[in-house]
Parts: sequence; structure tokens; C-alpha cells
Amino acid sequence: MKEDAVAKAKRYYGYFALITNETMDAETALELYRNKDVMEKAFGNLKERLNMRRTLVSSEQSLDGKLFVEFVALIYLSYIKKQMQYTVLLKKYTMQSALDKLDVIECFEAPGQQVRVGELLEKQKEIYASLGIDPPSSL
Repeated sequence: MKEDAVAKAKRYYGYFALITNETMDAETALELYRNKDVMEKAFGNLKERLNMRRTLVSSEQSLDGKLFVEFVALIYLSYIKKQMQYTVLLKKYTMQSALDKLDVIECFEAPGQQVRVGELLEKQKEIYASLGIDPPSSL
């Protein structure tokens, strides 16, 4: 081991403290702190991916409906994040890159005909399998 290289790298190591009103062990506190980033990304998803930057509704009832759909979408995003943590997906993809891979699946609808789903790539099938979800198929 190169002692001087190790010493040089260690001088940049640091400490940080998390202060809370709750009683919990260090691992739980750190996990909660790191999950804060998940919430920030979730709101980023609301703004960008789910087009919630401006509500663009004409009534309070429409706003309630849109907020409900956005809330359900966040629940799904939370589930996907949790499943990615428990599987090998987090080693291969970020949450954003996994969603981007699934975002390109095409769905064709025509009046009076059944819905048709475009071809799934192997990586897309792998993501669905890792999440424990049946991939979409034509009806």
C-alpha cells in the first residue's frame, strides 16, 4: 500500500452531522436524508415528465383530478425506486435512464380496433421482469 497516496486521499475525507427530533439509528437517519433526493427528483418528474409545470385547468374540479393523477403517478415512481433498490436494476440504470428506456414503447390505438403495443426490446423486458411487472402486450 502506498502510504503517502492513502494519506493524501484521507486528508479530503470529512464528517457531516444529521440532526433530528426523532430517535433513530444512524443508518435510518442517513437513508431518510438520502431519500430526500428522491422527493426532489419526484417533483422534477412532476414538472418535466408529467407536464405539471403549469396546471392549465379551467375549473377546481379539473385541478383536483389532475392533482390526483399526479399523486398516483408519484406512488408508481416511488414503487419503481424501491424495486430498483432491491434488484440489480440500480447497478445498471439510474431511475431516469430506466424510465427513459420504457418511455419509448409505442402504443397504437385506432377507433374500433384493439390496442396494439409496439415491439419490446430485451432491455425493456429485463426492466419489467426485475420490477416484477408483466410487460405490456397487445390486447
